[in-house]
Amino acid sequence: MSEAILIVDDSLTVRMDLLGALTAAGLPASACATLAEAREALASGPVSLVILDVLLPDGDGIELLREIRASPRGSDIAVMLLTTETEVRDRVRGLQTGADDYIGKPYDPGYLVARTRELLHRDRDAAIPDRETILVIDDSPTFRNALKEMLEAASYRVLTAGSGEEGLRLAAEQRPQAAIVDGQLPGIDGASVIRRIRLDAALRHLPCLLLTGSEDRGAEIRALDSGADAFVRKEDDIEIVLARLTAMRRSAGATPQPQGAASLHAPKKILTVDDSETYLQELAQALRSSGYEVVLARSGEEALELLAVQPVDCILLDLLMPGIGGQEACRRVKAVPAMRDTPVIMLTAMEDRDAMIQGLGAGADDYIAKSSDFEVLRARVLAQMRRKQFEDENRLIREQLLHKELEAAEARADRELAEAQAVLVDELERKNKELEAFSYSVSHDLRAPLRSIDGFSQALIEDHGAALNAQAQDYLRRVRAAAQRMGELIDDLLQLSQVGRATLRVERVDLSEMARNIVRALQRSTPNRQVRVHIAERLTAAGDAGLLRALLENLLGNAWKFTAANTADPAVEFVATERDGRIVYAVRDNGVGFDMQFAGKLFAPFQRLHSEAEFPGTGIGLATVHRIVDRHGGRVWAESEVGSGAAFFWTLPTRRPSARQE
Repeated sequence: MSEAILIVDDSLTVRMDLLGALTAAGLPASACATLAEAREALASGPVSLVILDVLLPDGDGIELLREIRASPRGSDIAVMLLTTETEVRDRVRGLQTGADDYIGKPYDPGYLVARTRELLHRDRDAAIPDRETILVIDDSPTFRNALKEMLEAASYRVLTAGSGEEGLRLAAEQRPQAAIVDGQLPGIDGASVIRRIRLDAALRHLPCLLLTGSEDRGAEIRALDSGADAFVRKEDDIEIVLARLTAMRRSAGATPQPQGAASLHAPKKILTVDDSETYLQELAQALRSSGYEVVLARSGEEALELLAVQPVDCILLDLLMPGIGGQEACRRVKAVPAMRDTPVIMLTAMEDRDAMIQGLGAGADDYIAKSSDFEVLRARVLAQMRRKQFEDENRLIREQLLHKELEAAEARADRELAEAQAVLVDELERKNKELEAFSYSVSHDLRAPLRSIDGFSQALIEDHGAALNAQAQDYLRRVRAAAQRMGELIDDLLQLSQVGRATLRVERVDLSEMARNIVRALQRSTPNRQVRVHIAERLTAAGDAGLLRALLENLLGNAWKFTAANTADPAVEFVATERDGRIVYAVRDNGVGFDMQFAGKLFAPFQRLHSEAEFPGTGIGLATVHRIVDRHGGRVWAESEVGSGAAFFWTLPTRRPSARQE
């Protein structure tokens, strides 16, 4: 696919700036000032990426975005919206319409070029290039070009950069096989460049050769202390550089390069949330000067609305704001599985120990007092993103090790199965029973100390409450609430354990009548709610009546719960259809729904797609449903759309299940 880039912006200054930045980066681009010109350009030849202003003289850029997405090649064209930072709802509208990114003005040209490269290469196969790539970072064009010619003559592919900052970005984007770095550079020097590479989990294994013009005998020691793999003086013959590079690459050949890790020097997007416009703009300016793309939100509500459509790399969150404050916004962010690992830094003008404890207790990763000195804040932002990168790297390593262990276990299991299949089954049965018995015992034995915690806390409040101040009483109430919450979790864990321990007694079950009884109980528990309920007649199944009742209680209870908020005409139904000769049962509702990209986590214990403040629960119910269906030899799955309800489907075998019956 061609890498042609089309810039659509009515500002001549912006067009010229972008053309210069993209051309200097080796990215072919053309520019136009109106929607009419853009339509002609799109019709005249292939375009891979459109950088699109939203406010244009002859219309709205988002309308052109809709036209692109509706065209036959619409899915092949990346679109980056570029406009003056306005309301969050404008950004949300653009992203929901189909934009791949949304960058506010003023923008950092380096960030924009790096993000452009990411969008152009996102769908390409990560094929290994036919030649090794060497990155040369040197501010002398003469020496840089001489070195480039020599390396190309030696069959290397060469990338060049005139500054440390540019070199780090190229290293993050292109992932070369080695780097040659001049010690003296404008901005950050060569030794600092190598230190930053060593601190970056995605780049730390990159072999680095440091060049220096210094005659100081200690220069080599300082170079190696910075993390360089080799050292060459600039006055040496340029052939020595090639020889050193070859030796360095040979030594590093056995070190595997990390795959899939995101570099700290790749484009980063930071969400800043503050109700003070003055501080918000100062903060944005300070962060943009470090090469970050900054998204502005003036309230917790705006921040949550934006995060629903655009992920970010770090969140700076004011503690005290009207409406949803920093603590509640932080809790909601951390409650979403896809965002819980995103670093959140709480900002406040209050130098208050209690406020700091509350902020960190809400899930914040760091807490910083507001000031006009942004150096500390920038350092803490980088530290948090580096922490997340290390965690991601460790998680990737664990997943790779687990995958290898699983492969080895599967291979061993296959061999053992071939040798004695009937004996691998009995052992698994025994181990499963032991594990379930252990889970049941632990959960059961935890109840007694929890009852003591709750009871003594209540006694302390009742007998000595007058001697305690309001804060101490509040602490005790929190202790009781936590103990009661743990009790609920234990009860659900016991139910989950019992599902695995119970003997299956298969009989013909009237699911319709069972569902009607469950709904009547739900109606009695919430008499003020009006819910339209449809239960199909004569739905039956062969299975264990107790377990099937638990299944329906969980699914109908969830449907009842998730239609309780912001659903004008709540409706719940239990029906069945026939697919491929099998009966498929379904419980549907028109409640809040969920994002299908997280559907794979639905049936795992303690996985929640909504915050507990909105919808209380323990996260065990659907895990119980999955285990019940699995014990019957069936299959369960879900379909949903945010704001349009959810449907849970399951099948049960028509024959009598054989697994784990006694």
